[in-house]
Amino acid sequence: MSHGVRTRPEGSGQPLSEAYDTALLDLDGVVYAGGSAIAHAVESLAAARAGGMRLAYVTNNALRTPDAVAGHLTELGIPTAADEVITSAQAVARLISEQVPAGARVLVIGGDGLRVALRERGLTPVESADDDPAAVVQGYGGLDLPWGRFAEAAYAVARGVPWFASNTDLTIPSGRGIAPGNGAAVEVVRIATGAEPQVAGKPQPPMHRETILRTGARRPLVVGDRLDTDIEGAFNGEVDSLLVLTGVTDGARLLAASPRHRPTYVDADLRGLLTGQPEITREGDGFRCGGWTASAGAERLELDGDGEGLDGLRALCAAAWTAAGDGSCELDGGKALARLGL
Repeated sequence: MSHGVRTRPEGSGQPLSEAYDTALLDLDGVVYAGGSAIAHAVESLAAARAGGMRLAYVTNNALRTPDAVAGHLTELGIPTAADEVITSAQAVARLISEQVPAGARVLVIGGDGLRVALRERGLTPVESADDDPAAVVQGYGGLDLPWGRFAEAAYAVARGVPWFASNTDLTIPSGRGIAPGNGAAVEVVRIATGAEPQVAGKPQPPMHRETILRTGARRPLVVGDRLDTDIEGAFNGEVDSLLVLTGVTDGARLLAASPRHRPTYVDADLRGLLTGQPEITREGDGFRCGGWTASAGAERLELDGDGEGLDGLRALCAAAWTAAGDGSCELDGGKALARLGL
């Protein structure tokens, strides 16, 4: 991945599943939503695997174990082994193991995913600040995590015990809507103690390192739906990324993306793994992709032509990102986006 400022999505003359050896796939919003597979995910992943691409599932959710995640994916029709799942619990457990003695006690504020990952690293999970822990680790513990667990963390952190967090996502999607995530729980302890945790999950480098160590990927492609975790994580890891529009990111957020949030490729869903990506060319003051030409006006983004909506979005990205440079585009793209029907 280039260290320069990305000013447009890139093209690819071959299918992405052939251009990259491993897909590092986010789960919620990419592979499934709630308890169901997202449209085209099952068959697209099967085809990518059949063509030789390795699949790895990378999640910031530290609650479920790799076995549980693999089981869920298999039930959805995506055969998955536990060693194909990488969690922020694994990343934070490695981070802790590098800073405390072997066998050290770690106060766990979270669920089984954290405990399994700590034991894998030879560490001993404990439940109380009175158990003389060498570290405190906080990860998503589900909706039934008692409030008293945050107090337990605060007692230890206030005494100077090193504090770690699997991730700091403020929200987590659920079948009933958006719920507070681990980042919200981390804020509770931060407010009580004034301390700052070491964070392992996306977009921080420890998560990317954990993923590469476990997969052995030489030319990975990060696939995600979130700019601030998936795409920024790819940026921090200096690898390429594919944004799919099946999750939280819409066209307006994409056009306003700052450099660290600009994906290499943009596609509707996981079928994008199986195709090439169209080139975007400069034409005078505008950018052309497929049948569309986009340009940056004084107050808004302009779009002319017709064709596939995604090509129009790619052209608009080129116009917006070029106009913004190393900042965030503030031009109005609403009218242009409305023409695309995305």
